[in-house]
Amino acid sequence: MKTPTKAILLLILTVFLALSCSRKKDKFINRNFHALTAEFNALYNGYNALEEGRQALNDAYFDNYWEVLPIERMQVFEDVVLPGQSKNESFSRAEEKAVKAIQKHSMNIDGKERNPQMDEAYLLLGKARYFDQRFVPALEALNYILYKYPASDKINQAKVWREKANIRLDNNELAIENLKRLLKQEDLKGQDLADASSILAQAFLNTKVIDTAITQLEIAATATKNNDERGRYRFIQGQLYNQLGYKDSANIAFDKVIDLNRRTPRIYLITAHLEKIKNFDFENGDKLEVTELLTELEENRENRPYLDKIYHQIGAYHLQNGSDSLAVAYYNKSLRTDTRDKLLKAKSYETLGDMNFDASVYAKAGHYYDSTMSNLVLNSKPYRVIKRKRDNLEDVIYYEAIAKANDSILRLVNLPESDRLAYFESFVEDLKIKAEEEKEKLEAANRNSGLATIGSPGGVQVNRGGNQEESTIFYFYNPTTLSYGKNEFNRYWGDRPLEDDWRWSSKGATNNVNTNTNVSIADIASDEERFDPQFYISKIPSAEKEIDSISKDRNYAYYQLGLIYKEKFKEYNLAKSKFQDLLKSNPEERLILPSKYNLYKIYELLGENSEAAIAKNEIIDAYPDSRYATILKNPELITDRDENSPESLYEALYIQHENQEYADVISKSEEYIKTFDGDAMVPKFELLKATASGRLYGFEAYKKGVNYLAITYANTPEGKQAQNIESNILPKLENKAFVKASDSIPENYKVVFQFKNAPKETISGFKETLDEVLGNVKYYKLSASVDVYGPDTKFVVIHGIKTEQVAQTFNQLLTEEDQYKINTPYFVVSSTNYRIIQIHKNLDDYLNIDNN
Repeated sequence: MKTPTKAILLLILTVFLALSCSRKKDKFINRNFHALTAEFNALYNGYNALEEGRQALNDAYFDNYWEVLPIERMQVFEDVVLPGQSKNESFSRAEEKAVKAIQKHSMNIDGKERNPQMDEAYLLLGKARYFDQRFVPALEALNYILYKYPASDKINQAKVWREKANIRLDNNELAIENLKRLLKQEDLKGQDLADASSILAQAFLNTKVIDTAITQLEIAATATKNNDERGRYRFIQGQLYNQLGYKDSANIAFDKVIDLNRRTPRIYLITAHLEKIKNFDFENGDKLEVTELLTELEENRENRPYLDKIYHQIGAYHLQNGSDSLAVAYYNKSLRTDTRDKLLKAKSYETLGDMNFDASVYAKAGHYYDSTMSNLVLNSKPYRVIKRKRDNLEDVIYYEAIAKANDSILRLVNLPESDRLAYFESFVEDLKIKAEEEKEKLEAANRNSGLATIGSPGGVQVNRGGNQEESTIFYFYNPTTLSYGKNEFNRYWGDRPLEDDWRWSSKGATNNVNTNTNVSIADIASDEERFDPQFYISKIPSAEKEIDSISKDRNYAYYQLGLIYKEKFKEYNLAKSKFQDLLKSNPEERLILPSKYNLYKIYELLGENSEAAIAKNEIIDAYPDSRYATILKNPELITDRDENSPESLYEALYIQHENQEYADVISKSEEYIKTFDGDAMVPKFELLKATASGRLYGFEAYKKGVNYLAITYANTPEGKQAQNIESNILPKLENKAFVKASDSIPENYKVVFQFKNAPKETISGFKETLDEVLGNVKYYKLSASVDVYGPDTKFVVIHGIKTEQVAQTFNQLLTEEDQYKINTPYFVVSSTNYRIIQIHKNLDDYLNIDNN
């Protein structure tokens, strides 16, 4: 009997379940069966996936505390997501569960949903799409709740999430309107009120209505039961008060964050303390109290993850308090924490750079600015500001490096033999100590890691110690030895690009100038040579010509530094010392007079009138016919731009260049280059001379002039322009092969009359006649010009002919009377080939081709 009874009960249960599974019957059993199944199966798993994804978002998100924090911790990416793809698998899984719940458990009977869990399913669907940054589909799901389930207990949540999606779509005004209506019509309590108020605050922030945003954040912070959210809202309030300039109100908001203590994330607590310290009143505040607070924050073990921010703020406090050395120490401590906050790094490097700049240590400031730029977004506004600062230091860093290196060499040249030997013996001892220390560090690191050592053949060592499993580690798979190798390479060679011939000195990074010549030689020496003092002594220049060259380079660097400090940075004392050092160093004659004149101007600017009078008399007595003496003797007759100034002469010469007086431009440029040697205008004259040489003598002359300018004046704007021409333009001009006519490529053609050694009057007369004749030509709009080809040859060129056939039969365009006026031989050339002829001066090669 038992078996039939069980079978009957099983059959009844099966029938019951089958009947309750139907989604078409509006029965108590059916509704509750599908409601329970949806809630505790699909929706439960979906919300777990949503929470997992949300937690991953929070963990990956990095708040930028240098700006006002967003209300919600979510980074919106601009990446395009194709249909069927997802930015986060957890949100994709949550969406799948929501869709599954809707598809399998929805009970839409007679246009009305009978399953009370479906509003929850659509809310989950909207949230999953929102966090997956698909805001339009999220709006669709949330709007469906508002349309289909107006009596749902989730209706207020749906409205809030809809406005969150609107805000992400930049519909801030619409979100404000809808949220205001919601708060007015509904008596929201608890978390619903907190969510609505906080998102309304975000909309006001986006529209720059800061005071109203603060009010809404106050409501949200009071209503929420989540202390994480409360701490964030209070902290943002403090930031907004600071933005408005209300420091007292900001400090009250930060105090409320601090009062939460362990109940809120520690990052809010620490940053609130630091923000309060930024608001400290240095004139009336208690500095001892602030110092004690900073010390407590620094020494608290719980604050170790935030030492980067703490050290930075301590440095800022000491800097503002006038303790520069302490500030530098703490900024460096902050940088050594290897912080994830790139903006913090950038601000630390920038501050250190500014401190060195203010102390006139420009080379070091330049290196700090380099590090600043490496931690900023490329081409952002802060990046461009720092880049401008760094570019201004380019020349001073370059010339300071030359001056320092050459001074070191010349000091060694002038040392007695015994002093040289003692110097390099001491130097070698230091090298040995450093090498031993490096060796010990490497051995200790390898002992601790139990991995491969550099000493093992091929960088491989078998570990057989203790009970550890035998293993063979390739050198480049060992992080310890690999890191050591990288550091050693950078120490020896600097930052080298990955290319052929990387060992050449010219391949080194331009912003890592090694000014210590001895260390540079030690880096490339063999092990035997590296610890031999005589090896270094043998490298000291001994030839008089070589020593003179080093001395000249050093003196020119002094002169350029003097000009830079005087004109660009207004550092008159620094400029004075450079010019004075130059005049003591037996400089070339060309540098003496401009150096003395610049010293005279500096003495005047510094109010050292007696020194200025001495310098003035020296110039007038020793160089009575110079331009400088004329200026000093008759200052009332000289304007800032007198006709003999380099600027005025350059402008006049440029006009001659435009008029194709190339030979005159070349000779005068050479004269002015000698006259104004050392002046900032000299590179401009060199560039004008190179261009005129190219126009008159062709490609090779232009190439030679540009190359000289690029090497000799490498750090001037003209030198950099020449480097660009050499790299990017000359290769395109190098091809001298003539181009054949092609039907697919339309060409203009020119009719060219050649005049060799012809008087200027003959050419101008022919040009006037030609202009008159061309005016009589029908159907064609033609013009003529006179072009210089070479020192003795000029062209009269007719422009405006579109086809080769018309150009070849040019005579037939003229009237019979005009044909008698123009009886000079001519040749026809395409515009492209005419350009090649002018660039390479290869007219004979062209005429030898059967083109005409």
